[in-house]
Amino acid sequence: MADTTNQIGLTKTELASVITALNTLLSGYHLFYLNVRGYHWNVKGEHFFTLHPKFEELYTKLQLQIDEIAERILTLGGTPLHAYSDFIKHSGITEDKDVFDGRACVQGTIKGLQTLIKEQRQVALVAEEACDQGTADILAGYVQDQEKEVWMYNAFLG
Repeated sequence: MADTTNQIGLTKTELASVITALNTLLSGYHLFYLNVRGYHWNVKGEHFFTLHPKFEELYTKLQLQIDEIAERILTLGGTPLHAYSDFIKHSGITEDKDVFDGRACVQGTIKGLQTLIKEQRQVALVAEEACDQGTADILAGYVQDQEKEVWMYNAFLG
């Protein structure tokens, strides 16, 4: 009889949908990370000295979250996507090229965060259905933090 649970006691067949959803989320994180790096490098205007370090803070946080999501996929018994062609194919976030204006960079950041929040809520539901409280808890922390970020970036825009 084949083993039906993974290394942490969760049902493999139920986790397949969680792993797929996490890989989609991982793809979105990678593209958003690249967008924020671009904002950091290219932002111009009167708010440069405010936004440049703020974007660095955000992409550093995203880099850590990318690693945590990939490690969660591995913990569940899956394989994280790791090619940019896969990220583009599976992401709900698109590339935001050649953005220089500070307000436009902030608007792109808000849009990216809102997309991640929405996706994470959906992945958390899939995880809860599979009794995967660990994934749901990780994502709940991300959502809470990112909701605050959305509020702060919107406050910046006035």
